[in-house]
Amino acid sequence: MQYVLFLSLLALPGLLGAQSLPKVPTKPQAMRLAPSVPTPPKVVDRMLSAAQLKAGETLYDLGSGDGRVLITAAQKYGAKAVGIEISPAVAAESSKRIKDLKLDGKVRVIEGDMISVDLSQADVVTLYLLTKSNDMLRPVLEKQLKPGARVVSHDYEIRGWQPTRTETVDALKRQHQLYIYEFPVKKQ
Repeated sequence: MQYVLFLSLLALPGLLGAQSLPKVPTKPQAMRLAPSVPTPPKVVDRMLSAAQLKAGETLYDLGSGDGRVLITAAQKYGAKAVGIEISPAVAAESSKRIKDLKLDGKVRVIEGDMISVDLSQADVVTLYLLTKSNDMLRPVLEKQLKPGARVVSHDYEIRGWQPTRTETVDALKRQHQLYIYEFPVKKQ
């Protein structure tokens, strides 16, 4: 009797239709590549300066958080800026802030996975990710970035690449390291 009841319960979802079952994602879920830690404003300024960002260039900030890098790039440097943010709530909040500042013609935030985004239009890419995350992103950058593009990584190097230069910034009672790379990068 228990065996028949068990088999009946197994068949029940099929009788009720697929909509009663939880949806299984058909594509892999995007994964977080770093904790959410905002870059101090002084470091943002130095990252954009170190990148030699120019008016009209396009900056991509991978893991754009509250949009501070994007907003500074547009306001201070006259650049176009695209942020990639995995968190729907954070992406919506930063998009609202950008709209409130009337920067939505120059700045946008894409809710999504930075590993799968097209970076071919980037003149500058900014990162504040862990070294292991940079390792995952490196093949994407190597495949998509054009000659002359610059990458600035805050605190974490991109292993296998030789930085064009490094800079140190004192902010919030500690030293922040910037790794600046220019394409094509020199391999170590």
